Amino acid sequence: MADSLATNHWHPPAAYLYILHLDGPTLAWEYLRRNPDYRLDWLRRHRHPDAGHHWGLHLLEAPALDARDAHPIWLSDHDTVVQLHLDADPLPDAAAFAFWHIPGRKYLIHDGKRLVLVAQRLGCAMRLVLAPGLEDGMAFLYAIRASATPSARYRVFAATLDALAAATNIMPVATTRSRPTPTALLELHTLQALDATLAGASLREVAEGLFGVDAVVADWHADSALRARVRRLVRRGDALMRGGYRRLAQLPAPLAR
Repeated sequence: MADSLATNHWHPPAAYLYILHLDGPTLAWEYLRRNPDYRLDWLRRHRHPDAGHHWGLHLLEAPALDARDAHPIWLSDHDTVVQLHLDADPLPDAAAFAFWHIPGRKYLIHDGKRLVLVAQRLGCAMRLVLAPGLEDGMAFLYAIRASATPSARYRVFAATLDALAAATNIMPVATTRSRPTPTALLELHTLQALDATLAGASLREVAEGLFGVDAVVADWHADSALRARVRRLVRRGDALMRGGYRRLAQLPAPLAR
């Protein structure tokens, strides 16, 4: 979407539909980019080139870019990040790395230490860390970080590999999606409510924008469920914007400034 904090255009729900298809790292960016202190750091980034580390980023990313166009590189790799390494002892039928066969729009980003390949396709993003020396046509290995919960991490890792294996370089003529999950709808409503409050809207105005005037007329009083729901959305959005996004990106506690 356009920079919502600059335009205050938080009313059209259609502008937030892309939120339904974001994963943890991209959702984290949506909350972080709305943080007023982060936006201030972006404006003075030339005086503080390492300011991104406080926010969990290798480098500051432009807050005007939403998750469809931004490519933030977090300090800690999310479980969905796949590492590709050169296979020093490949089998005769080993698969070869083929850059142009990876589907979707591709972006190569160097975070100061590593080369990261981001491939976006059909609302999904794949993040591949390319080891030094790996070139097109070379046999390669997938790698996953060791952890205290290897089974859970492996399931995420396997799902990413399945997506890589199933993808092709041919874009479909049409695609269908399942009904949005309650969790995805919660994120959509939370971000819309957050934008509304940052634009100065009252709780009642937030409710009208999210659920319609008729719903507010029918159920808006001091102890109403609708009012409590909107209040929770506003509190949740503010908490995620001010540090809760780290959980979505699987980041450790912030560094002292």
